[in-house]
Amino acid sequence: MPDGNVTSRQRARMCPAFGVRPMGLFGLVLILTLLCVSAASAEGPSLTLDLGQSGPKQTAVVLQILALLTVLSLAPALFIMVTSFTRMVIVLSFLRQALGTQQVPPNQVLISLALFLTMFVMAPVGQAVYKDALQPLLAEQIGYEDAWNRGIQPIRGFMLKQMRDKDLELFLELSHSPKPAQVDQVPTHVIIPAFVLSELRISFQIGFLLYIPFLIVDMVVASVLMSMGMMLLPPVMISLPFKLILFVLADGWYLVVGSMVKSFQ
Repeated sequence: MPDGNVTSRQRARMCPAFGVRPMGLFGLVLILTLLCVSAASAEGPSLTLDLGQSGPKQTAVVLQILALLTVLSLAPALFIMVTSFTRMVIVLSFLRQALGTQQVPPNQVLISLALFLTMFVMAPVGQAVYKDALQPLLAEQIGYEDAWNRGIQPIRGFMLKQMRDKDLELFLELSHSPKPAQVDQVPTHVIIPAFVLSELRISFQIGFLLYIPFLIVDMVVASVLMSMGMMLLPPVMISLPFKLILFVLADGWYLVVGSMVKSFQ
């Protein structure tokens, strides 16, 4: 077979992520979309509020609506905190600062790239949440509480794999919770901040490693300019083209994106 023709089976063999169904690839985003669509569907249950009547049932319905609106307003923050988005966007920001290209690539490009890389990394988790929790819920096989308990497990497993034991022990100590006998007994409100702390530590470590080669280029250019007596010429103006060509020749985007994705595996 010619080199330019690669079948889908061969692509799936070379990269398992290509074998994930579309629902798995865009798992977490599609789950939220399906929930909103099903809630707003005309065929679904309707909700009517009569403000002229008051009672425990009406008060409970109002409180449920307020709780739902609060959760929806916190959905973007939850998506950022429990996924790989934090590491992706921080590393890409460090890379732009190390290159010294000011606003190139722009913030919209970096955030979009980090978002789609997050979807790629979280595809297996989203597929598991859809299969175990959302699909049975839409089929009316389980209730909302069972769907939550099933859907949170793959996300907890992902966070537990990426965090350090030291960070988890810190928040267990700060919460004054007894040390659980098993990892499954750790509360979710303890896992999330420990995961975020671990992500910040790892992203800053990667950012430090990204700075080293560009810092060497800046030091070499500054030393050459000083030896030539060009004190008034900004070293950044001269070093920027060299850093760009070094990054391009080393295939920097391929290395950075590949390393970040592999760091979650």
